[in-house]
Amino acid sequence: MGGYGSGRKAHKTKTGDMRSLDVNKMHRSGVFEVGRMGGWQWTQDGEKVASIGYVMEERGLRLRYTSDSYWHGKEDINYVVPILRRPCHHGGTRPYFLCPGVVNGRRCGRTVAKLYGGRYFLCRHCHNLAYYSQSEEPRDRLLRKANKKRVALGGEPGTDEWLPERPKGMWHRTYEREIEAIEQAERLADAHFMAWMMRRFGTPDIYSIL
Repeated sequence: MGGYGSGRKAHKTKTGDMRSLDVNKMHRSGVFEVGRMGGWQWTQDGEKVASIGYVMEERGLRLRYTSDSYWHGKEDINYVVPILRRPCHHGGTRPYFLCPGVVNGRRCGRTVAKLYGGRYFLCRHCHNLAYYSQSEEPRDRLLRKANKKRVALGGEPGTDEWLPERPKGMWHRTYEREIEAIEQAERLADAHFMAWMMRRFGTPDIYSIL
């Protein structure tokens, strides 16, 4: 039977290819105050590319927008996404979406921080989405990890850049641990690259194929 999210695609689209609703961003913007209404929009290069309307009700966040798809054409969509509030360790509560998806007659109800667009805004499981990191090669994943640490220390990404200096106020042992993690990740990335070269070209001498 049908429902929100029914008819999954066999091909896995990536989460980064979809417009999303981030519960934390919406919370910081005050969206979850009961009675609040307005519009949520997405921009690209400073220009608005899409928007939806919302109303925060007692039972959840009501979304209103027009969907235009190949299979269903243009239609007005209006439904409620339940909001769950969980207590924080430091006091107060933190909101989460309860996915409103119904796939093959089964209600989802997963507690998630992000919903992804399509005909309906649902969790990544209902949309059968994959993270970009799930399709990365080990070398790419290691370099991404190293670059993230480089930038966090105030440096530039890339193995051809100097390792960043210790940020003011950071403990020496913390800095040394981060630098060691960067160097280890980049060494492992190089090892994966050399292994790939060996499998593809069958020679340890990479200069012979340049």
